[in-house]
Amino acid sequence: MTANRIEFDTTRSTEFVDITDRIRESVRRSGLRDGCVHLQSLHTTLGIAVNENEPLLHRDFENLLERLAPTGAGYEHDDFSRRFDVPLGEPVNGHAHCRQLLLTAFATLLVEDGQLVLGRWQSVFAVELDGPRHRQLAVQLDGDFGRRRSDLPESLVEIELARQLMVDPDAVASPMRRLVEAGGKRLRPKLVQLTAAIGPRNDPLRAAELAAAVELLHNATLIHDDYVDESTHRRGRPTVAAEEGPERAIAVGDFYFAKATRLIAEMGNAGVTSALAEALEAICASQIDDVALRGAFPGDRESYLRVVRGKTASLFAAACASGALLSGAEPEVVAALRRYGDLLGIAFQMADDMVDFSPSSGKPVGLDVRQRVLSLPLIYAAEDRVVGPEIRRLLAGSLGDAEVGRVTELVTSCEALTRVRKEAQALVEDAVRELEAVELDGLRPALVGLALSAVDRQS
Repeated sequence: MTANRIEFDTTRSTEFVDITDRIRESVRRSGLRDGCVHLQSLHTTLGIAVNENEPLLHRDFENLLERLAPTGAGYEHDDFSRRFDVPLGEPVNGHAHCRQLLLTAFATLLVEDGQLVLGRWQSVFAVELDGPRHRQLAVQLDGDFGRRRSDLPESLVEIELARQLMVDPDAVASPMRRLVEAGGKRLRPKLVQLTAAIGPRNDPLRAAELAAAVELLHNATLIHDDYVDESTHRRGRPTVAAEEGPERAIAVGDFYFAKATRLIAEMGNAGVTSALAEALEAICASQIDDVALRGAFPGDRESYLRVVRGKTASLFAAACASGALLSGAEPEVVAALRRYGDLLGIAFQMADDMVDFSPSSGKPVGLDVRQRVLSLPLIYAAEDRVVGPEIRRLLAGSLGDAEVGRVTELVTSCEALTRVRKEAQALVEDAVRELEAVELDGLRPALVGLALSAVDRQS
């Protein structure tokens, strides 16, 4: 689900404001494919109506409202001497409230295949009953924001991953296979597959090969990351470092860094190779920064964004750019998708940070706190005037179960999670805007849907 506001100014006391195009734009920008648009007036003298946009008919409507609820007809609401707490400047508008009761304050509209479902002569109106005023309508869009599953051959990536692991030495293939088969969201390969369908050289098999290589690269970073963080579990299973030992974990990660880069180079596209090589450089450099900054735990927002852009967003951006480059997309499309991926990657990491404080995530609560990993909710909570001093005091000492539990409790009690959630949602909106100026061959809804689902999650 996604939400926004429609704002406008009215110019007359009674006015039918056609908001149909504004709603269509909300649907287009959200990427909603099939579902509903819910509208709600945020005012007691503003109604909603669906009818024909014909000026003489509007005059008929206005005359009807005047007959049913005449202006100045002695409404008790207008007798200020009998009311309490009358706001300064309160208008005499009992008729407007009664007229709104004859209309409705909310409406639900259907969306099918990305289009607002309206009859030939139907338009959607916000009906001003007490203008002129500045007005707002709340809008919520709910439903399927992505392409149908059958449109995205995700099984090709799974087949390619299995094929690649089958030919590798068992000493490295076995631990990587356990990690791959444990699941994961597969966001990066999905981005490769989607963007590889945009240009004129759309080849699902080659896209799956590249997507699998990107997923192997990502999993190699996880193996090393788990070793550095001393994590014992990943995706509900023991990490490679915990099960095989640190030396084996380093070797497995190194092997698949090498293999993934070879597979990428064998695609024969210099742009693809460069995009992913640059991402790998950024990941490694940011990992060094991440470890160094743990001495200044919990850190600050600027340092956090620098690390996240390198460790997480760089591969999101490279996945988007490499898929588009593989398909021969235009340079401006590649650039827009790279920016989309960068913003999405940062938003994804912020959402992942919030999961660490959610008891319903299925993961140990407070794991990032215990491991002293940079976390934006923790940074914001440490800056809070009320809970910040206690959080900083706890973080300065050893972090046992009691301390981690208390820090988690303090973070969830303040506005930190709300701030991070709003920031992540704003980044997704920025990412979606990057897609608006370029032609994406009908794939915009799928990319928008993926972005929304990436940050609207519990695990």
